Amino acid sequence: MNKTISALLLAFGTLFGTPAQAKIVHLLPIPQQVTTVAGKPFALTRSVRLTDPTGCPQLRRVLTEHGATIKHRARARVTVQLVDSIPGAFVHQVAGFDDEAYTLTVAADEVRITATTPIGVVRAAQTLDQLAQGYTSGAAALESVVIHDWPAFRVRGFMHDVGRSFLSLAELKTEIDNLARFKVNVYHWHLTEKQAWRFEVKAYPQLTSAASMTRYAGQYYTQDQCRELVRYAAERGVTVIPEVDMPGHSDAFRRAMGFDMQTDEGVAVLKHVLDELSEVFPEAPYLHIGGDEVNITYPRFLETMAGYLRAKDRRVLMWNRLVSGPPTADLCDMTQMWAAMARVVKGLPNIDCRYNYTNHFDVYADLVGIYKSNIYYTPRGTTEVAGTISAAWNDTRVPTETDIVRENNIYPNIIASATRAWQGGGERYIEQGGTTLPIDGPEYEDFAQFERRLLFYKDSVLHNAPMSYVKQSNVRWRISEPFPNGGDPTAVFPPETAPDPLPTSFSYGGRTYGSSVAAGAGIYLRHIWHPIVPSYFANPADSLTAYAWTYVYSPRACEAGAQIEFYTYSRSGNEVAPPVGQWDRRGSRIWLNGVEIPAPEWQQPDAQILQDDPVKGLTNENLTARPVVRVHLNAGWNKVFMRLPHANNGGTGRDKWQFTFVLTDPEGRRALDGITYSPDRELPTNKH
Repeated sequence: MNKTISALLLAFGTLFGTPAQAKIVHLLPIPQQVTTVAGKPFALTRSVRLTDPTGCPQLRRVLTEHGATIKHRARARVTVQLVDSIPGAFVHQVAGFDDEAYTLTVAADEVRITATTPIGVVRAAQTLDQLAQGYTSGAAALESVVIHDWPAFRVRGFMHDVGRSFLSLAELKTEIDNLARFKVNVYHWHLTEKQAWRFEVKAYPQLTSAASMTRYAGQYYTQDQCRELVRYAAERGVTVIPEVDMPGHSDAFRRAMGFDMQTDEGVAVLKHVLDELSEVFPEAPYLHIGGDEVNITYPRFLETMAGYLRAKDRRVLMWNRLVSGPPTADLCDMTQMWAAMARVVKGLPNIDCRYNYTNHFDVYADLVGIYKSNIYYTPRGTTEVAGTISAAWNDTRVPTETDIVRENNIYPNIIASATRAWQGGGERYIEQGGTTLPIDGPEYEDFAQFERRLLFYKDSVLHNAPMSYVKQSNVRWRISEPFPNGGDPTAVFPPETAPDPLPTSFSYGGRTYGSSVAAGAGIYLRHIWHPIVPSYFANPADSLTAYAWTYVYSPRACEAGAQIEFYTYSRSGNEVAPPVGQWDRRGSRIWLNGVEIPAPEWQQPDAQILQDDPVKGLTNENLTARPVVRVHLNAGWNKVFMRLPHANNGGTGRDKWQFTFVLTDPEGRRALDGITYSPDRELPTNKH
């Protein structure tokens, strides 16, 4: 979207905060072009005549859910027209995905939608839903407006690995319902894994037998359930792409069948599996056959399976990168890039998933990184960059499916990714821009605007969704240059003994150690993917100790909550839980007003947490899995101070040097209102 339009929309909502005028600033993604029109809003709580040659169920549902009664002779009209093109729209061609451009014109007694395809009508209906949702009091209505809109990228999706961590059909429907509101348009259904095969194959019921599963035994999706979900998703403009991974991640297949996929018997079975998959998912634009993380030992295995599908006139999707290297256009029709080593395959549409693995994400910094980033170095789709998918590989067991959604920060992460893919832009790819929120400037303002809109929906249509994310754009820190600690995480340095307010630099060992200001509730001093993804420190070496501090002004004494974390446990990989009485395995410590905040009471201190354990897994190690810490704020200034050793990797699965801190209401639902974070203990100047 044009930055001038974005700024005007923000100013419009700020300066003219009447009920009819404040709604455009809630739209997410932000439409490409918006023009407000003088006139009365379109009231929804009345009889409405609907003329829609596409018969869009989503449009009818939006109107009736907001109070309209559909009648043939009503004066108020909602009219849909299919046209050849939307003037000025960017058309991004990806085989199997129709054009989504639309125009939406709202006047006092008429709503007009024009689109080039029925899916464009769905997108217009989703925008109407948000416009109506913006009215927080009184009868639902739509402000007078003209919107011209289209996506920068054709693929804006999310993936669940239900092979490892099963999700009920009801949960999948809820996610599709919620995410489709934000124009997410693909659900990648990863149906098979080492632990279990979840897709019913009528010819081989042993594949879904409880005996062949090592996790969530006996849980799978019937073919009727698969068809039901496809229909449900299609009504909401979401395309389901199923994946049966072959020949890797196939332990469950081997247990069930008694032989490997890479045998003559295995190939014969898989051809029948693909027959049934094709029948159950006839409208899927691509069928995903995986192919990654395994050596191919059966001659031309992937060529055989892909050729079998292509003979059925079906398109084939594969992972990139394969063990043997990237796939080619001779092998498949689309690729899905994962891991830093993957690169765009020339001549094919590519989906960027390289840093969208939400199972490794923290709640705050990684969200910033994904939203700031463009999609594989391009601001809008090309013939070779189709879009992006956020992937939740919840490898390590967590107690419930609600925990899967909350701990992987599913809603904020996917909405951020899909918003970027619809709006386009992003100043730098994450390999250049990293995950640190700037303290000011265009990238900061862009993120702060996104955050305002996201949190509006958290408090409205997503109020029942498991979301730990709260406002972070107002949080500020000073972070010291790291001091050499000689491998001793208990070593004490000048920031711990200096008087308040703390200076911006310190003398130690004959040299001066400075500090700099940082923004956000979560900071990676060393990112999990450093140095590919830049961190706050350019060269975060071992045997160092940094300090972070801020002062929080509260106009009154109050009880509050605090989200605190020093190591985010990925929902993948083998790990070791923190020891008793310690926040992490490095010796990180935190004080509020000079009083140390004790670590939580861990449910499994010092425990080995194994990714493939069928019963045990993560408990309360992540801040998303435990209540907020209760804290007391004094009236006036309060000091938050942290010691952050990087003495060793702590025996954890990965080397993450990070911290998270943000103050919330006592329940942890929202960021604490009315406070100011200032590392230099200065209140903002009143500029009225």
